[in-house]
Amino acid sequence: MNGTGEHFVLPARAGKAFRLARGASVRIINTYGSQVVDTWAFSAIDPTEFMSMEHTRLYLARIAPKVGDTLVTNRARPCLTLAEDTSGGVHDTLLPACDTCRYARLGAAEGHSNCADNFRSALVEIGLPLSHVPAPLNLFENSVPDLNGVIVIKPPVCRYGSYVTLRAEANLVLVLSACPQDITLTNGVDRSPRDVHLEIVRPAE
Repeated sequence: MNGTGEHFVLPARAGKAFRLARGASVRIINTYGSQVVDTWAFSAIDPTEFMSMEHTRLYLARIAPKVGDTLVTNRARPCLTLAEDTSGGVHDTLLPACDTCRYARLGAAEGHSNCADNFRSALVEIGLPLSHVPAPLNLFENSVPDLNGVIVIKPPVCRYGSYVTLRAEANLVLVLSACPQDITLTNGVDRSPRDVHLEIVRPAE
């Protein structure tokens, strides 16, 4: 990646939102392995246009993106391109963000951190409060349906230090959440959410 790099830590169980200009890239590094990262993107001009998993599945004619694929918005316009992937290529586009209802069904204590709340809080921090939580791209999540169509959540296949790089195809607001799931196998067999690291490379002036 060419340009000026900025490095951030996305803490376990937390969310972060930031703006990406067209042509900028973000590398999402699974530093300690097995950490799922819920990922959303919105038009920086009109937040009613957002990266849509439903439209992307139709556009790509498959349920998960591969290197070189471009994910699209709810208006079928290019949003993010999966430019690099060293993680094994297993990602989810079917499941919604975890929320208070999900954890209640799993028997968690009230107030369990969750990706839906992380999404809302991260956007409030940058002055863009939104109530609707679109279905995210669940990077590194291993929940591909089996031959009978049953969705079984398995541990991620990604390893320490593996990463994906997403390139902005428009001026965007990107939102990321280091998934707090600690009951199912979403974040690995030890069910322990972990920090991930981000490297943002903005286009050279």
